Amino acid sequence: MPVRADGLPDTAAHPDSGDAGDDEHTESPESPGNTGDGGDPAPPPGLVVLGHFDQPPGYGVNRPHGSASWLFTWTTAGRGRLWQGGARTMAGAGDLVVLAPGVPHGYAVEPGARHWQFWWVHCQARPSWVTWLRPYGTGDGMYAVTSAPAGVHGRVGTAFRRMHADARWTGTEAPPDASPPNPQVAVAHGSAARELALCALEEVVLLTTAGARPAAPRPGLDARIHRAQELIDADPGAPHTVRSLAGGVALSPSRFAHLFSRQLGQSPMRALREARLRHAARLLESTDLPVERVAVASGFVSPFHFNRAFRERYGEPPGAYRSTHGDPSG
Repeated sequence: MPVRADGLPDTAAHPDSGDAGDDEHTESPESPGNTGDGGDPAPPPGLVVLGHFDQPPGYGVNRPHGSASWLFTWTTAGRGRLWQGGARTMAGAGDLVVLAPGVPHGYAVEPGARHWQFWWVHCQARPSWVTWLRPYGTGDGMYAVTSAPAGVHGRVGTAFRRMHADARWTGTEAPPDASPPNPQVAVAHGSAARELALCALEEVVLLTTAGARPAAPRPGLDARIHRAQELIDADPGAPHTVRSLAGGVALSPSRFAHLFSRQLGQSPMRALREARLRHAARLLESTDLPVERVAVASGFVSPFHFNRAFRERYGEPPGAYRSTHGDPSG
């Protein structure tokens, strides 16, 4: 049976938020409600539910049992604070904060801030998104992408507006045009509306994680070794060798291998092998490429060697890994 936004858990909009005037969706799944010791409710799992709020001081949500779905927040103005398990972060304009399901969490307007304006989405994350978000993990299933360049903010905002419109598509006429943010909560009912909304959210995740600044190198790490790491991570499937990597950072092969191993605790070829296996895992999660092509694209010449190395690293062969971690919509 279709689920309407006003059929979501009974929560009351903040009296100062302006949401109460919305004709179609007067109840908000993201506004705090009196739900007893269970904390504030979350949308049921399996739905794609999203909205755009501008909340005043005093707004807050507390879910001591977490949520059954992922929560994505993108701040457009003001400041908020979010917690998940033992992880904490503040969010300002241009920050994407993602909370994985099943962990106690909460969020509120940052004390001292005049308001918090943000997009929020509850949904089930596609497997490939977790790989993109992983470098930004802060612990306990929280991912904070707080360094997305200003150049992508406009496109991210456009993607959210398009997502909000696509989620309301009935499938019988042309999808509604993307409109300026409003407090209306959108629930994607049909499979086409749901997939279109998820595609827009995938664009948001990719834009923010790909454009964000990489983590600072560890203190004391030689700049040449850091550069070699970047060369490996940028294209793990390339035919790198100790000699080619050493040449890329202006060191002799022997000096490079010694310095790399001393600073990182593993040889350059071991680090390359790990990077290739991570790349292969991402391809298995997010594409339908045959396993043999995944092996080649990840820099493995021998399919037998690839299967053996992958099993040693992930505990199961590539085909089984895809079955358990791959995107079912792919």
